[in-house]
Amino acid sequence: MKILVINEPYVRDFCRTQRWAARTRGRVLRAPDWLAYATAVLEKYGHKPKLIDMVANNQNKEDLRILARKEKPDFVVLDSTTPSIYSDIECAHIVKNESAAKVIMVGPHISALAEETLILAKGAVDVACIGEYDYTVKDTVEQFNALEGINGIAYYKEGRVVTNPPRPFIENLDELPFPAWQHLDLMRYFDGGKLYPYIDIISGRGCPNRCIFCLWPQVMYGTRYRLRSPVNVVDEIEYDIRLCPSVLRTGEFFFEDDTFTVNRDRAIQISEEIMRRNLKITFSVNARADNADLEMFRVMKKAGCRELLVGFESGNQRILDTVNKNITLEQSRQFVNYAKAAGLKVHGCFVIGFPGENEITAQETINFALSLNLTTLQFSAAVPFPGTLLYDLCKKEGWLKTQNWAKWLDAGEQSGVVETPYLSTEKINYYIDQGLKKFYLRPAYIVKFLLQTKSSGDLYRKFRGARNFFSYLLHK
Repeated sequence: MKILVINEPYVRDFCRTQRWAARTRGRVLRAPDWLAYATAVLEKYGHKPKLIDMVANNQNKEDLRILARKEKPDFVVLDSTTPSIYSDIECAHIVKNESAAKVIMVGPHISALAEETLILAKGAVDVACIGEYDYTVKDTVEQFNALEGINGIAYYKEGRVVTNPPRPFIENLDELPFPAWQHLDLMRYFDGGKLYPYIDIISGRGCPNRCIFCLWPQVMYGTRYRLRSPVNVVDEIEYDIRLCPSVLRTGEFFFEDDTFTVNRDRAIQISEEIMRRNLKITFSVNARADNADLEMFRVMKKAGCRELLVGFESGNQRILDTVNKNITLEQSRQFVNYAKAAGLKVHGCFVIGFPGENEITAQETINFALSLNLTTLQFSAAVPFPGTLLYDLCKKEGWLKTQNWAKWLDAGEQSGVVETPYLSTEKINYYIDQGLKKFYLRPAYIVKFLLQTKSSGDLYRKFRGARNFFSYLLHK
């Protein structure tokens, strides 16, 4: 069987693989890691799929049409996100029109709204894989004529949608093959906040915290943190180095776990395994403000950790409590102090527009972010994706500015879709831009940014990141 696994085209620089799929302000482009896992599982079971990232290749829908016509695949796997879903469905129609392929759609949007999406597709999408789809895709390919026996799918049959029982989460993550990066040019992916090139590592899935806005735990991977063994994780790092030696010379690994530091002992064990193998790597991780531990940070630093990415979210305690963040402002300050004591950089993530937000609290968040003296930061709008508690709340209260998924972005750019009685969408976007300008346009920050350049790769990612950022600001 001929199987194509495709990160399909939408708008230029559209990053489908992050929690808020969009053409980001920093023009981040992340490798399709979840599709790479599904591809690797297919290979493990004797299939010969092709993983194609049409966004990274700067290809368009006409290229997809030509590809489908030329390859004549038996199966095509397409990803889905809320902002791109109408375009994703259009891509499914292109595949159907140009080939006899069965179309399987995966990803957060179709996982949250499987029936609606299959009905909208009008037969162009045969099967929806709901949630964690590594093995579900494999089973669908192998048992397409007996779909009723596959858990975790919905499918279009004789004009109606059939939904099967949910599929249990994968318990032994060590049994998964490493992502099929060999299909991709890893040098094409870029994030101005990370060293170049960078490669994602997913050492655990799920998150035990229950923030009402977070997409992956609620829709895709669950609220229980399932862990890979430290040996398996570092085996993957060595595998990646062989595929992309530049990551060892100038780049870094990024642990895309929702919260790498939530299990202190395991974070230390992975760091110690890296040192035991004498791997001179650089890595960064996602962390939480209530997981601050000076000893853990020091061990991670010794192993090569460069930076901690932290969702501080808001500078107002009432709002943090409303979205069930379960951290305090004091914990955030203590986290930064410990990180700096260990010699680690901190990237802070902040959100404007949560329930209860007004102009006063938005300004409090900007002031709080500036007071932490972070290395880098980002401000984003609160986006209530289908399948999350935040979406249910915003829909109930009438705060969604639109439920037309085509208007979920502004021509592909990140833009708020929430409007409350206390803060308009325009004001949310205004405070986001204010926060970014106040942080990044400080003369002292710019000088420090330039003086701390350590290599040609570091200079490249800083120049490209700055160019992307100013390109965004000039169009505002």
